[in-house]
Amino acid sequence: MTRTARLTVLTVVTALLVGLAVLYTLRAAGDGRAGRDGDYTALSLDRPGRIVFRSTAADAGRDHLAAVDAARPGEPRAVAARGCLVFHAAHGTGVCLQPARLALGTYDAVLLDANLRETSRRALAGTPSRARVSPSGRLVAWTSFVNGESYAGLNFSTRTAILDTRGGRLDDNLESYTLRRGDETVRSPDVNVWGVTFAADDNTFYATVATGGHTWLARGDVAARTLRTVRENAECPSLSPDGTRVAYKKRVPGADADRPWHLFVLNLATNVETPLAETRTLDDQAEWLDAERVAYSLPGDLRGDIWTVRADGTGRPNLLIPHALSPAVLRG
Repeated sequence: MTRTARLTVLTVVTALLVGLAVLYTLRAAGDGRAGRDGDYTALSLDRPGRIVFRSTAADAGRDHLAAVDAARPGEPRAVAARGCLVFHAAHGTGVCLQPARLALGTYDAVLLDANLRETSRRALAGTPSRARVSPSGRLVAWTSFVNGESYAGLNFSTRTAILDTRGGRLDDNLESYTLRRGDETVRSPDVNVWGVTFAADDNTFYATVATGGHTWLARGDVAARTLRTVRENAECPSLSPDGTRVAYKKRVPGADADRPWHLFVLNLATNVETPLAETRTLDDQAEWLDAERVAYSLPGDLRGDIWTVRADGTGRPNLLIPHALSPAVLRG
């Protein structure tokens, strides 16, 4: 064998080994096999008063699900064997966006029961971005980037799906819903939908709609398969537990080009918008910690930290959970 041939073989073998190592790492993170079984704790999604999140701490539990007591978030976290990139849960149902088992560069939405056991999975159309579960645990939504990887510009494409876990109905692309803006029905190939949040009736939801270079807060109807714009310049909404307010990120002049948003809360009855006391720019879908506070992620030294701020615009931000992303508050 010539020297050139030997080098070619060595290069191919090295590439294969690296690929296998990456695949193993991704599968371990997704299926919860990284580290020793004794390193992990059995977590339940049926324990109200806890916050479950993706841990980014620099230890064996990095990118695994973890939990703390909402009343004592500074205490040591319990870390599960289940790994996740994007997570949400409600009423004993969880959704975990994670690398697919076999194909590199592909991802799945994995449905979880109250003990974090997989019940089913669906292939994502792209890279994971957002996920939400309705308060009853019945409806699950997820968003992935088909093209692009940031919401900062509008040169990207998303795919958002809603799954009825009881009836089995899957709306795999909300862009197929009828979109209405005032009295106009919008028909445009540039429509994008992302960032779903559900009301308690397992039918109404809110989401972001982008078209024509503008973003809108939109109200959706699963049964009617419709979306209707509510307010311009509002993204990644999060409906309050009582259904009366929506927290969202809004583009503000002079903000960081990579994260040009601040947090606001809209009163749905009065249409009054309140800027929150968090003055740093962010890119996240907020989670209501309780009736008075919202939680959200900001960049930190280990990918991110979870902060909280009052929803009425008063007070100041407080660090809630360091080295953490993608929080889900478990409610009764």
